[in-house]
Amino acid sequence: MTTTTLAVLVPLLPFLGAAAGLLLGRTAPGFVRPLAVLPPLASLVPAALVAVRQGGGPALDAHTELTPTGSVPIELALHIDGFAALVALLVAFVASCVQIYSTGYLRHDPRYPSYAALVSLFTSAMLLVVYSGDLIVLLVGWEVMGICSYFLVGHYWETPEARAASLKAFLVTKLGDVPFLIGLFALATDAGSFRITSVLGTVASGGLHHPTVVALLLLAGVAGKSAQFPLHTWLPDAMAGPTPVSALIHAATMVAAGVYFVARLLPVFEASGAAMLVLAVMAAVTMTGSALAALAQDDIKRVLAYSTIGQLGYMTGALAVGDRGAAVFHLLSHGAFKALLFLAAGVVIHAAGTNSLAAMSRMGGLRDRVPDAYWTMTVALLALAAIPPFSGFFSKESVLGAAEHAAGGHTAHVPGAAGWLVLVAGLITAVLTAAYATRLWLLAFYGRGAEVPDHGRRPLTMTVVLWVLAIPSLAFGGLAYRALPGWFDGRSLTPTALTSVLGTGLAVAGGLLTWGVWQRTTRNLVSPPLGAVAAHPGADPGRIEAEAIATHTPAYGDIAYAPDPADPGRVLLGPLHRHAAAGFHLDAVYDALFVRPVRAGASLVRFLDREVVDTYVGAAGALPRLLGAAVRRAQTGNVQTYVSALLAGTVVLAVAVVLVATGA
Repeated sequence: MTTTTLAVLVPLLPFLGAAAGLLLGRTAPGFVRPLAVLPPLASLVPAALVAVRQGGGPALDAHTELTPTGSVPIELALHIDGFAALVALLVAFVASCVQIYSTGYLRHDPRYPSYAALVSLFTSAMLLVVYSGDLIVLLVGWEVMGICSYFLVGHYWETPEARAASLKAFLVTKLGDVPFLIGLFALATDAGSFRITSVLGTVASGGLHHPTVVALLLLAGVAGKSAQFPLHTWLPDAMAGPTPVSALIHAATMVAAGVYFVARLLPVFEASGAAMLVLAVMAAVTMTGSALAALAQDDIKRVLAYSTIGQLGYMTGALAVGDRGAAVFHLLSHGAFKALLFLAAGVVIHAAGTNSLAAMSRMGGLRDRVPDAYWTMTVALLALAAIPPFSGFFSKESVLGAAEHAAGGHTAHVPGAAGWLVLVAGLITAVLTAAYATRLWLLAFYGRGAEVPDHGRRPLTMTVVLWVLAIPSLAFGGLAYRALPGWFDGRSLTPTALTSVLGTGLAVAGGLLTWGVWQRTTRNLVSPPLGAVAAHPGADPGRIEAEAIATHTPAYGDIAYAPDPADPGRVLLGPLHRHAAAGFHLDAVYDALFVRPVRAGASLVRFLDREVVDTYVGAAGALPRLLGAAVRRAQTGNVQTYVSALLAGTVVLAVAVVLVATGA
């Protein structure tokens, strides 16, 4: 089988699985789980074969014109280089793990068939984005992911939180997609083609007429899809969806698409120094702001959501300093340990059964209750905090090393200021990341919340997946940093001495500081905070989460929980804690700047439509209606009346004639 055929099968198999799942989900329920698990697993095989055959060599290009579209053709094209081959492998691997995990997590969910089909469609759309060599075909996968995220985040549509979160995710990402679409058309107009190779050739020859405008338009879509400042606010609220969906969105699809898009078209952005500086500012603000917000969250999934935003900031920071190899290296590393973090969090939620979804302040006695989640999540948190030799250390240090190189003015097309911004923000974020990772570990597994009855053993499919993901979280970075340059641009990914010492030292300091604060604040505490509400033993993990979303007091985005007096985040952040817990009130700012004016404008339009336009329309119809009523009254159907009227009219005419004649 040719490599092209194998590449076509990679996105096609999950798509066929999604179609079959939607068609047979209700009529043949016995096929639902096989149709959920087998397509992504089957897609993983050709993805691996494509990666082996591509091997970091010349890119594989194949194309065929879909239909004549005028001067700028649209083609079904493949462009598979080392970046695409490895990212597709990550997507298929994480999607397979999520589908296997979901068979246990949502085993009693009545809407599991549609859920599984949408996850497969989500996977297929991301794989289409990864392999596509045509910008319009890429856009199709880009938008299909947006639709899938809307339905999956709103899976528990009975709850207002899920409905609001799905709508917010859809609208915020669409807000970025409008300028993104304009940028794509402007790019294709200059290149005369939507083919990525043609676009890159045009950029190389200096044929891009307005690089800054095009790059900034594209960045708007990237900021929305990859949850970067200022369009990141939808991602924490999207935690209202099932936990496996969160793992898929955060680790391998949706948010990874924006980073991957910039990596694929990096020369377009490098053509504008201003765009690279804007990208660096966006990355720096995203990294530091999200890390501060993560340190103040009580919901375990919201901590991980802000963590994803920050780690994506590292990736965009690497792109801002012109090193897409470091960006994609961190994307691959992050995909493994972030999927593990979310899926382990699902086990923790099941064990805790909290009535505020996943409030860490109400968890207690979970270390011995869920040993699989404890050990695997410890591995993932160490990778997140970038402690050597875990995978996150090598990929994060490659980003800091690239920033250090750019800060010294050694990277072409990159302003030195961009390098300094990314380097300083990355080091600050390293401290904060270790702090909130340590805080999460302490509160979740050593918290002082009231213990709840054991809910029974977790399904084997859930625990096995955790250990499978723990392997790359531990070993991927150490094995990959020497091999990946051959797959990428050839630039070294080896950690540099200076940034390694600084980054690791700051991470260790952040973790130890959090530990010390925890020890001091818990020493004199006697009574635990408000305990959790227990679920019934043997309860379905997905149902526990659904009921938690439906019954918890604080809404997503609102900070109304009872804080744990032993929470080190409150001590570390001090007066900043309240603002960080609310996401620095960006939602309130956007509500005041955009939502309220739009609503006011809509109310004005509605008033004008009802009171002004409808009045004139009603008046315009009133006169014909009155005339019609008068004519209708004259049509009595009585012959005598008609004859009498005729005679009367004759008399009137005769009199008029006589008067006229007499007057003459």
